Amino acid sequence: MRRQQLEHAAKVIHQGGIVAYPTESCFGLGCDPRNNAAICRLLHIKRRSYEQGLIVIGAGYNQIKMYIAYAENEIPAAVSDSWPGPHTWLLPARAGVSRWLRGEYLTIAVRVTAHGIAAALCRFAGKAIVSTSANRHGRAPARNSESVNKEFGELVDYILPGSIGNAIKPSEIRDAASGKVIRAA
Repeated sequence: MRRQQLEHAAKVIHQGGIVAYPTESCFGLGCDPRNNAAICRLLHIKRRSYEQGLIVIGAGYNQIKMYIAYAENEIPAAVSDSWPGPHTWLLPARAGVSRWLRGEYLTIAVRVTAHGIAAALCRFAGKAIVSTSANRHGRAPARNSESVNKEFGELVDYILPGSIGNAIKPSEIRDAASGKVIRAA
């Protein structure tokens, strides 16, 4: 991965754009989670309702902490022990977190990613980013940049090249309070 590509992708995110990038199991679509216009555009491109909520990923806890109501020492051990990794957790959303991110819920889905390119993108952007599969709602996620381009074309502002991880299915989503699996991996 060339530094220039990561810098460009981070710039696109800072300017309110949408970037496609490789994750653990597929290409993801991402934007600035604090930019409601970018989130709405991303949801429109995917043809997905905001009600489901979105995942926010970071390269470390410090990048996601502004979205969750827990302090670091309050994070359940099952959560902290699973990060970084392909484990998404529903945690109580901090007051003021956009409904465009959390959907109809009082929780927010967060993950500290271990995927090298996704984590590097977060580091270059200096912040957490939205992470939702690169597909139109109800269709199979794109597993390479060519599929992203075919599905979305110019609707995506930049496609960060690279390889996805070895996971076959999207990350498991668990509720941190109950341990209940919301989406199986």
